[in-house]
Amino acid sequence: MAEGKIKKVSIVCSKGSLEGIYPALIMANGARMEGIEASLFFTFFGMDAVTKKKMNKIKVATVGNPAMGIPTWIGAIPGMSAMATRMMLKTMDALDIPPIGEFIEMISDAGCKLFACKATVDMFKLSMDDFCPQVEKVLTVGEFYALSAGAEIIFT
Repeated sequence: MAEGKIKKVSIVCSKGSLEGIYPALIMANGARMEGIEASLFFTFFGMDAVTKKKMNKIKVATVGNPAMGIPTWIGAIPGMSAMATRMMLKTMDALDIPPIGEFIEMISDAGCKLFACKATVDMFKLSMDDFCPQVEKVLTVGEFYALSAGAEIIFT
């Protein structure tokens, strides 16, 4: 357990659903607003948040999501994910929570550093051209750990 004020956080975003991506963005934004150095490391499906073709098409996961409070078979009904996504986005808009693309830009402008995981980039056959301009670099896990020296590492 860290003592004193947190000075640096490194946040790992590995889930590609709205409820997987927004916690990382909100925590990074909160860190920057508190003057805490922050970096975001996107891996596996969390990388969808910074992939140009996918970042504005993220949906709520309704199948196998116990927090939804519905049986899995109901979540599998065609249109359920789209409906849940519309409802969630409407609620977030009312709370002035920006869409993912705008949030990524805002966090980057506030000084948060954004990185993509090299293993995932290789696995999904991506390149820097696939990412929004706020992604600074593709890092190996070792490089991420070196960058995170002295940071609290948060996995969302």
